[in-house]
Amino acid sequence: MSKLFLNISIEPRLKLLTGGGAAELLKGGLKGLEKESLRVTPEGGIAQTPHPEALGSALTHPYITTDYSEALLELVTPAYADAGDTLAFLHDLHRFVYAQIGDEALWSNSMPCPIRDERSIPIAQYGTSNVGTMKHVYRRGLDWRYGRAMQAIAGIHYNYSINQALWPVWQELLGNGCAPEQFISDQYFGMIRNVKRYAWIVMYLMGASPAFSSSFFSGRDELSRRFERLDADTLYRPHATTLRMSDIGYRNDSQVDLGICFNSLDGYVASLARAIDTASPVFEKIGVKVDGEYRQLNANILQISNEYYSPVRPKQIAFAGERPTMALYNRGVRYIELRAIDLGWQRPSGISLEDMRFLEVFLLFCFLQESPPITADEDSEIARNTLAVACCGRGPEFTLQWHGRHIAITEFVRALQEPMQAITAILDQGESMPLYRKSLAHAFVENPESTPSARMLADMRSRGESFAEYHLRQSLEHAAVFRTEPLVGTHAIDFESEATLSHAEQARMEAEDTMSFDDYLQHYFSQDRVQTQPARRKQLLSTARYPCSPE
Repeated sequence: MSKLFLNISIEPRLKLLTGGGAAELLKGGLKGLEKESLRVTPEGGIAQTPHPEALGSALTHPYITTDYSEALLELVTPAYADAGDTLAFLHDLHRFVYAQIGDEALWSNSMPCPIRDERSIPIAQYGTSNVGTMKHVYRRGLDWRYGRAMQAIAGIHYNYSINQALWPVWQELLGNGCAPEQFISDQYFGMIRNVKRYAWIVMYLMGASPAFSSSFFSGRDELSRRFERLDADTLYRPHATTLRMSDIGYRNDSQVDLGICFNSLDGYVASLARAIDTASPVFEKIGVKVDGEYRQLNANILQISNEYYSPVRPKQIAFAGERPTMALYNRGVRYIELRAIDLGWQRPSGISLEDMRFLEVFLLFCFLQESPPITADEDSEIARNTLAVACCGRGPEFTLQWHGRHIAITEFVRALQEPMQAITAILDQGESMPLYRKSLAHAFVENPESTPSARMLADMRSRGESFAEYHLRQSLEHAAVFRTEPLVGTHAIDFESEATLSHAEQARMEAEDTMSFDDYLQHYFSQDRVQTQPARRKQLLSTARYPCSPE
């Protein structure tokens, strides 16, 4: 199968950049990380302790918060141009956390530790302010809709923004005359469409969740029968790469036909708003406020935009109380969030510098590769490829679909390697060591059995350990690494100060709230009525091709 058929070539746009003397501006993009991890007991169960007070307020701390569960810690770094600085900050956050959580550890795998029952997964608490109450009720809604076990799955989000200095030069080279904000958003959406097309390669080369504890399906034997048993306590799929991104993880069947548009910013915002504003007969049966207590924020297809699960999201920093869709609509795309990354179970922090460099090269490839609108057929093809790679991408005869034809995944991987090598040559230019080239070579393994998911299964077998035994041992080893390297110096003081300030900020918010929660929700969901009015929404959706078709 030729690269000509695959239509993979960044050469025209790379030549344009090089000819304009701007290739160097591909360097300097900002990289940030959001890393989720379950807090577990020394015996390997989900911690039942509340979010430690010494870590600060999960509602207001800028770097240390929680995701779905009170035990699902989320560590957030600032965005740095140097990936080494980003990773160093994440390391320091781990050191600080380990100094505050006693004998608990952070679980090393994306799939959760053994679960006694779903009620043993405590929903995160954020205090009594309206903002905090909304965050908690949203999570209650997820419980009613999908159950808690799925919400205990963890991962890493890689946040990336193109070097700001590149945008005006790139716009001039392309001869584009639209407003700079629109140009930037259009370019990011082209990049995002390509991430959707090629996200399977991240899952294949970095996926590390081919197995999980049989307790994940506690009381649901019909689901257990879809998997093979590695041992009495471990379920798996022999050729899986990332079950986290499969139909038992963050690929919700209720969202398959949502038709969220990635062909334009307007279409994306309008199609998300449509889902947030459209009632779901299934979720209406749950009820919203029952016996004076909220079960969910609303009974619509999506409670809020965050409920839409996608391997990639466009992002803009939202003001206090501002809906994320409105932030995008008003100020365009600021960065993208790549969400298809499993925890690297052998890495104490869950990710390495080599991983981060590979992801940067991948995203720049997605930026430089031509990106036509996604059609109906391609949208279905993307969904099939993503699910298939997650469940069985390492199979000996595994193929991907590409415009109606089948191609071996190993051949497709090789076809993507060459254009990415051209990007590493630019990123390594002027450096003493070809670090990006080495990272790319490290990521692109020839043999499917050399991928992280295959190596994990082989290691578990050779040690005779179940999923729970294997990852508890890894988790405790990681804990020992950070406990033997205590955090000292400026960052230790900063983190302690941030914890104190965050508690004070939460207290201030709670003291100043005067609006009832009912009124707060009504105000929150009415703030973007202009974009969600049927006529305006139809106008926005009609500007893009399927899957952005009007209602």
